[in-house]
Amino acid sequence: MSSVKVGFYGHVRQYHNLQNEIDAAIHEVLESGSYVMGPKLKQFEKDLSAYCGTTEAVGVNSGTDALWLAFMALGIGPGDEVITTSNTFFATAEAIWIAGATAVFVDCDPKTCNIDVNLIERAITPRTKAIVPVHLYGQPAEMRAVAEIARKHKLFVIEDNAQALGARGPDFTLGELSDAMCTSFIIQKNLGCFGDGGAVLTNRADLAETVRRLRNHGSPKRSVHSMGYNSRLDDLHAAVLSVKLKQLDNWNDRRRKFARQYDEGLNGTSLKLPTALPGYRHVYHLYVVETEARDNLQAYLLERGITALTHYPIAIHQQEGFPWGHQARIVGSLTHTEASAARVLSMPMYPELTGEEVQAVIDATVAWDKTPAGRSKAANP
Repeated sequence: MSSVKVGFYGHVRQYHNLQNEIDAAIHEVLESGSYVMGPKLKQFEKDLSAYCGTTEAVGVNSGTDALWLAFMALGIGPGDEVITTSNTFFATAEAIWIAGATAVFVDCDPKTCNIDVNLIERAITPRTKAIVPVHLYGQPAEMRAVAEIARKHKLFVIEDNAQALGARGPDFTLGELSDAMCTSFIIQKNLGCFGDGGAVLTNRADLAETVRRLRNHGSPKRSVHSMGYNSRLDDLHAAVLSVKLKQLDNWNDRRRKFARQYDEGLNGTSLKLPTALPGYRHVYHLYVVETEARDNLQAYLLERGITALTHYPIAIHQQEGFPWGHQARIVGSLTHTEASAARVLSMPMYPELTGEEVQAVIDATVAWDKTPAGRSKAANP
């Protein structure tokens, strides 16, 4: 049994690696006395929009707020339908419901676990207002196809990019083919602050201006208010994110390196491994394998000091009490969504890992695969 212990998160290591620079940035904010809607937020928004190739970036309180404020800014609300997938974090659908709209779920592509673009059009009705593709686990959705459907039916597109900042398609960047792209900066993301945070990115100046007002009590300037909310990205978080943004491409490259190591080491096992579409830059927010013996494998790894977690073992439409009085509709079957939820297991994946630690996870998983539990369970139903 390997003596190497492998945790699931690396953000403390990440802080230690950048401690001097992060501490200096925090100290600068504290000494400035400008903690909310200050210069550090403005600079981060400028840097983030430049990085993503959009003209606008608006920092908000969380990825959840980014989504529903984008919906609000686009006029999406009661009576409207928004098409998305059920195999994603709860906030994707939650934001639709907060805006007062109906979540319409279609199945996922069994290879990528992203929205199956071939199923979108059959879900469209006269009430459909928008499509929300999710770039799940760091793999971009097929945005060319999504954008074409949206143009054909005159729909909005809002990208849920909480997990794929720095990813791209073969001939498009994320944020290029949508009305808005929403991201999260909670600590475990590829780019994370020291708490909650998020942003709306867009090439539409009108949408950005509306979100700016909505995040700050509907205020275009001091002491002038209309209808709005309190959803601001504080300058302390913005300062930390500015330091980290400079490292994001290198961190994503390390994730991709470790993903290749996993791919090579786990090839030939009974596990279903992640699929990276040709020409796409997958940034592996999560490295997710599938097996019908998921719980057994997870327990086996934990006994050997390796923490693997599940994302997302209960699809949104399978959550207790669904749909909680909110409006929801399922189009067709969600066979692949439900099958994936029952089998997913996320291996440790963060840029502060070492090759030795990744190899320890591989060795333990390969050893499990040779046990009766491993060999008796195929990855695919």
